[in-house]
Amino acid sequence: MEGVSIFAHARLDCKSDGIYTPTMPDAVLPVLYSFRRCPYAIRARLALQASSVAHELREVVLKNKPAHMLALSPKGTVPVLWVPSNLPAQGGQVIDQSLDIMLWALRQRDPNQWLPGSLADLQRSLEKIAVNDGLFKTHLDRYKYPNRFGLVNGLKDRDLASVLLLVLDAELQQQKFLSGPHWGLTDAALAPFVRQFAHVDRPWFNTQNWPALKHWMGNFETSPDFAKVMEKSQNEEKTGLSYSPN
Repeated sequence: MEGVSIFAHARLDCKSDGIYTPTMPDAVLPVLYSFRRCPYAIRARLALQASSVAHELREVVLKNKPAHMLALSPKGTVPVLWVPSNLPAQGGQVIDQSLDIMLWALRQRDPNQWLPGSLADLQRSLEKIAVNDGLFKTHLDRYKYPNRFGLVNGLKDRDLASVLLLVLDAELQQQKFLSGPHWGLTDAALAPFVRQFAHVDRPWFNTQNWPALKHWMGNFETSPDFAKVMEKSQNEEKTGLSYSPN
C-alpha cells in the first residue's frame, strides 16, 4: 500500500496569487496548512480528524500566504502537511497532495477502518478518486467558473458532470457508501467535491433524480465530523474573509 499516489488536478479553488508576510513558525506537531472551504483541504482535514493524529491547523489567507508554506511547497496550493524533522516518527516530510495526506494520516491510525482491506480494494478506491480528481473536477470547474474558460455558461459541463454523478447514484443504490458497507476513504475523498457541485445551483441539484446520492450527501453535510472540520478559525472570524459557496 505504500507509495500509492494520485495527484490532484486543476486546483482552481485553492490557489490565489498574492504577496505574503515572511514567517518561519516553530512546530512540535505535524502542521496542516489549509483553507476552510477548499474541497481538497476538507478531505485532508476529514482524514486527519478520523485518524486522531495530533496536528496543528494553520488557516491560510490566500492573498497573504505564509512564506514558510511557500518554502515547503512553492506551487502555493493547499493543503500542505508539514511533518517537522524534529518529530520522532516520519519527520522531515512535506506532503502537498490532499489524497497523499489522507493516506499518510490513515496509515498512522485508522480506528474507523477507512482504508480498504486489500490492495485490490485500494486500487478500486483510487481509481474512483482519480475519476473525481480528473474528469469530474474538470467539468466542475468549467461549470462553476465558465468565465475563466471563455464560456457563456457552464451548462454543458454541468450535464457532463451529471453523467458521473448518475454512476455514483447507481452505486449508492446498491450499497450504503461508496466505500462499501461503511463510510471510508472513497466517500471522504469525493464528498467535498460533490458538495461543491451541488452548491453551484442547489435548487437545480435538488430536483435531480439522484435519490441515493442526495441521501448520502445530506448525511455528510449534517454529520458531526463535517461540522467539526468546517468550524471557522479565529483568523477567519476576525477578518471576515469569505469564499464563494462550494
